[in-house]
Amino acid sequence: MSFTQYPPAAPRLQRSELAVPGSNPGMFEKAANSEADYVFLDCEDAVIPDDKPQARKNIIQALNDINWRGKTMSVRINGLDTHYMYRDVVDIVEQAGDRLDTLLIPKVGTPSDVYVVDCLLTQIEVAKGLKKRIGIECLIETALGGANVMAIAQSSRRLEALHFGVADYAASLRARTVNIGGLNPDYPGDQWHAALVNMVTACRAFGLRAIDGPFGDFSDPDAFRLAARRAAALGYEGKWAIHPSQIPLANEIMSPPEAEVTRARRVLVALEEAAKAGKGAAQLDGKMIDAASERMARNIVRQAELIAGK
Repeated sequence: MSFTQYPPAAPRLQRSELAVPGSNPGMFEKAANSEADYVFLDCEDAVIPDDKPQARKNIIQALNDINWRGKTMSVRINGLDTHYMYRDVVDIVEQAGDRLDTLLIPKVGTPSDVYVVDCLLTQIEVAKGLKKRIGIECLIETALGGANVMAIAQSSRRLEALHFGVADYAASLRARTVNIGGLNPDYPGDQWHAALVNMVTACRAFGLRAIDGPFGDFSDPDAFRLAARRAAALGYEGKWAIHPSQIPLANEIMSPPEAEVTRARRVLVALEEAAKAGKGAAQLDGKMIDAASERMARNIVRQAELIAGK
């Protein structure tokens, strides 16, 4: 291992991430009673401009009044290129900051975008005497954000996670698709693979969680499963749900299978026994295992323990 290492962000279970428009308070209680690990109340794309001030008020009331059953609670603020953003941060954090876990910043393009929100959060926390430190999560959904993803991942000590926003990313690249997520049959493989790999590499290098974004066709659960499995195989630990039917799918796929957890525990036991015998490697089921196997196994066991503790 390098002598330079970055500590991991605060662990949070984030297998399923439910998006809820702030302009539709009728959905709030349903979201609170869902099996989603994480809920973000949206001020941005799901809310038309005329509704944004009221959506902000709805979100403040919902954070304060609803029992969210231990879910991670986040708010997606409006972009830094709008005049709505500063009021989102100031009003929501001043009036409901003690019920908020993170702020989700959309369309992050440079580290300075994160710096602005970090500065506002710090000042509000000090001024209001907030005890809980609010985290920051960033949506990588533009070509600029993709080009700067390594720098963005190092932009703030508040930063906890990066999310891949495939729809705006496709628009930013002028990709020839109108689908939100999924595969383009004209491309020989997964056209988002490179972007997904770059983002998860940035996350794991600098101690962040990696979350895959939306899949628009909620009438096609099989395609959702395929997209989620591809992300999970790369090291992503969560996926958005834009419809309640996608929550159990995300929870299922982003949870390590029981057989995988059992094998991981056996790997740890076998290596522990090998160490007692003075050996650095061992055999299990006809395969060689070593210190790298231990690190992979611990990742699986750690995730299983986090799920068990929910």
